[in-house]
Amino acid sequence: MKKVPNQFLRVAGVARDSTVDGPGMRLTVFVQGCKIKCPRCQNPETWDFNGGYLISLGDIMSMYRPQYRGLTLSGGEPFDQDEEQTAALLSLASSIHARGGDVWAYSGHYLEFLQAKNHPLLEAIDALVDGNFEYKLRDYTLRFRGSSNQRIWIKNPEGKWKND
Repeated sequence: MKKVPNQFLRVAGVARDSTVDGPGMRLTVFVQGCKIKCPRCQNPETWDFNGGYLISLGDIMSMYRPQYRGLTLSGGEPFDQDEEQTAALLSLASSIHARGGDVWAYSGHYLEFLQAKNHPLLEAIDALVDGNFEYKLRDYTLRFRGSSNQRIWIKNPEGKWKND
């Protein structure tokens, strides 16, 4: 994996004005790199950790508009990133919170796995959609999820996760 300079992220893309990646209008960052590689993934171009492009955190924050409810981290896999990418994601989440926004993340890993790993990104997010996309369980009527095995977790003010 190529080293990413401080205050930069390697991303597959950024979507403005998203209404499908969490509640309200959002800015969605698709991080580059995924170890899970779900069959029939909607974003297989995000798997290669050396793909995508570099973008500064400042450039991402310049896309964040006052009418946004928050930021969504998707991918690729936000929780499979190296230390530098994780540090940049933590910094980005902190900047969004400072502007009054919330932070959602999508992960192919289940919450229990991420908790066992004590992943630092869990502390920085307000909601998690967990579980890999399972084609045989696909259900496009589900809000913010593609398959019925995926769960939405919301963090309460005490920092405890509640399945929504």
